[in-house]
Amino acid sequence: MNAVAYRTLLIAALGCVMLGSGCAAPRPAGPYQSVSAAQRDSMRAQRLTAEAAELTGSDPQRAEDLLREALTADLYHGPAHNNLGVIHLQRGQLYEAANEFEWARKLMPGHPDPRLNLALTLERAGRVDEALAACDSALQVYPGHIASQQQLARLQLRHQRADSRTGDLLREIVMRGTSPQWQDWARQQLLRLPP
Repeated sequence: MNAVAYRTLLIAALGCVMLGSGCAAPRPAGPYQSVSAAQRDSMRAQRLTAEAAELTGSDPQRAEDLLREALTADLYHGPAHNNLGVIHLQRGQLYEAANEFEWARKLMPGHPDPRLNLALTLERAGRVDEALAACDSALQVYPGHIASQQQLARLQLRHQRADSRTGDLLREIVMRGTSPQWQDWARQQLLRLPP
C-alpha cells in the first residue's frame, strides 16, 4: 500500500471514529447557543417551563435554573423566555427582563403577555412612552385583553397621559376587571375624570 492510499484510509477511519463517538455535532452546553432543529427538544422545554412556573413564587432560583435548562433544550420556547423575564423583573434586573420579554414577544407573536410584561419593565425603567406603546401592542395582538387594558389605563392616569380612550378603558375594567380591587379602582378613577 502506498503512502497516499494509507493516508486516505487513515483519514477515512478517523472520520468514522469521530462520527461514531458523537464528535461531529456536540450538544450546546447552555442556552443562547444555536442548535439545529433536530437537536431542539420542545417537549422537554415545555415540561421544564411548567415545572418552573409552579416554583416561581416559592423558589425563584430553582425556577430560574429550570427555565435555563428549558432554553438549553429549546432556545425558541417563548414561554420560558417570558417566565425568565418575570423572574428578572421581580429581582429588579430590568435590562435582563426586557431582553427576555423581547425574545418572548418575537417567539409568541399573537400573545399579549410578553408585551404587557415589557410594558411593566419599561415603566419601572422610566420609559413611559415606550411602556404605553407596549400596552398598545398587546391590545393590537389581543383586542380586549383585560390585563393589558388595566395596565394601559393605570399608566395613562399615573403619568398624566389620559386620552380619549381612558374613559372607555375604565368602564371596561369596571365590568370585567381581573379583581374586585381593579373594578373599585376603575370606579373611583371614572368619578375623577373630567366630563
